[in-house]
Amino acid sequence: MKICNALVFTEEYSFIQIDVLVEGQKIKAIGPKGGLSWIEDEVTVDGTGMYLIPGLTDIHFHGCAGHDFSDGTEEAVAAIARYEAKNGITTICPATMTYPEDMLLKVCQSARAYREKWEAAEKDPHSGPLGAELVGINMEGPFISMEKKGAQNPDYIHKPDVGMFRRLQEAAGGLIKLCDLAPETEGAMDFIAELRGEVVCSLAHTTADYETAMKAFAQGASHVTHLYNAMQPYTHRKPGLVGAAADTPGCKVELICDGNHIHPSVVRSTLRMFGTERVVMISDSMRATGLAEGRYTLGGQDVWMKNNLATLRDGTIAGSATNLMQCLRVVVKEMGVPLETAVRCAAVNPARAIGTFDRYGSIEPGKVANMVLLDQELQVMTVILNGEEYRG
Repeated sequence: MKICNALVFTEEYSFIQIDVLVEGQKIKAIGPKGGLSWIEDEVTVDGTGMYLIPGLTDIHFHGCAGHDFSDGTEEAVAAIARYEAKNGITTICPATMTYPEDMLLKVCQSARAYREKWEAAEKDPHSGPLGAELVGINMEGPFISMEKKGAQNPDYIHKPDVGMFRRLQEAAGGLIKLCDLAPETEGAMDFIAELRGEVVCSLAHTTADYETAMKAFAQGASHVTHLYNAMQPYTHRKPGLVGAAADTPGCKVELICDGNHIHPSVVRSTLRMFGTERVVMISDSMRATGLAEGRYTLGGQDVWMKNNLATLRDGTIAGSATNLMQCLRVVVKEMGVPLETAVRCAAVNPARAIGTFDRYGSIEPGKVANMVLLDQELQVMTVILNGEEYRG
């Protein structure tokens, strides 16, 4: 496959009109327009007037298209993967909710089973891509603060437990890439220190002040879950977790960029404060995403979705109803963020955050050929998944 005439997002985080040559599942070469040779009958994709970007990676979302990752079935994971791939999110790291261990075990087992099925299909030359590749699990619950539970179910909140984490990780076949916790809870600091190097510890759903957060980062935490949401506010005398994260080089922070969770001014100022290399765009989407307004569930609780806003009965925002590609359009077209920055935050930085950038997240030789052609309105025109056009 050769993709020609498109404006390609490069390793330098800019767009240049170059050609991209794909061989099998990998990107073989990139070069000047008309500068690459290929077999005469090679499939050629004309990207004239379009942007070619890496497939996006969503490292924090719960569901879409009527399904939730925490449903704990292979069918749910497969349906989620198809929807995400269709929308240009080619690698996924879905999040669990706050549930008891037996339910989380089921979620981890179903994810592992889907992953194994996906790998088998990948090796079969007669099988096309099943959907977005499941590259990890984000364990959002249950090691969180009761005071900042948000839309998490309070009945199942649990203090940080290394044994429980390792049992879940074994069931998942090592898929858990992120483990979220509130650092002020009993045992949290020891948990972070012991699991340093085994999983990325992310501070989340927390009442932690600046000093507590800085101690957690010193212990080995290196990530913040949906910055600003479910944590103490950032103020000039009490900077809290936000200030601590800003003062910790290398710490990456998630931003829900659906247009409801965070004001556009705050999105822009966060990019200035942290730098474009540390911000990870996420969708935090739930099962209503892609469907009509109505009543749904999240973490066993009723959620109402109206005007693209999902809330619990008491008005608490309960995830989003916006996929990551829609978030990218929102930040560019409605918030004034440059497209180059948005792509970096939705494709490059997420892959770096969970350790998959060696295979995904950029358009360069040797990487898996996961790419998306967008028109000038940033609508998805073509999704290339594992070197093939994905038709869903």
